Amino acid sequence: MERASGVLMPVSSLPGPYGIGGFGWNAYDFVDFLASCKQHYWQILPLTTTSYGDSPYQSFSARAGNPNFIDFAELIEAGYLEQRDIDGVYLGSDPSNVDYGAIFGGRRQILDRAAERFAADKPADFDDFIQANEDWLIPYCEFMTVKEECGLNHQMTQYFFDRQWSRLKAYANERDILIIGDLPIYVSRDSVEMWATPELFKIDAAGNPVSVAGTPPDQ
Repeated sequence: MERASGVLMPVSSLPGPYGIGGFGWNAYDFVDFLASCKQHYWQILPLTTTSYGDSPYQSFSARAGNPNFIDFAELIEAGYLEQRDIDGVYLGSDPSNVDYGAIFGGRRQILDRAAERFAADKPADFDDFIQANEDWLIPYCEFMTVKEECGLNHQMTQYFFDRQWSRLKAYANERDILIIGDLPIYVSRDSVEMWATPELFKIDAAGNPVSVAGTPPDQ
């Protein structure tokens, strides 16, 4: 393996118009920047959903992607959103900081609007996506539906996350940029894995972990 350099840039820290960094044109611009600087690695943080505390290391799922990274511009182009669906929805007031409280409600409101149109006009490859990922996707959607009572939204968001992330990753790889990253090593107590497969974890009769491991925060 040749020695090479790169840049650590969490996707959430990219600039963007929708409250948080995501898979839009700014991500592609960042890849172009890395290529122009002769860098070969883009290091990211986990892309999984975030739970309480908004940490990528505290996730509802070890597999599901964070719907906050979905680029709304693509959904507008595909006809699942209109600009008026976004206009007036509060996603934060400071573009240099992520207001997680604002995007939690605001982006969900926008994606719920997209889900209504999506249900009436699903992409041709949507069923293929479901079948290819059903081992983790179906339990995740059931878990999130129990928590939030909203089913199709989660299938749709994972579909768009997968398509947008795969396209961005391919774009980077074509420009000799490899993406390296991190995973939420410790599965969250409040996760689909603990809910659907408790037999894989050391828990007591009440379903509580008998021991907990972790790591101190960065300083």
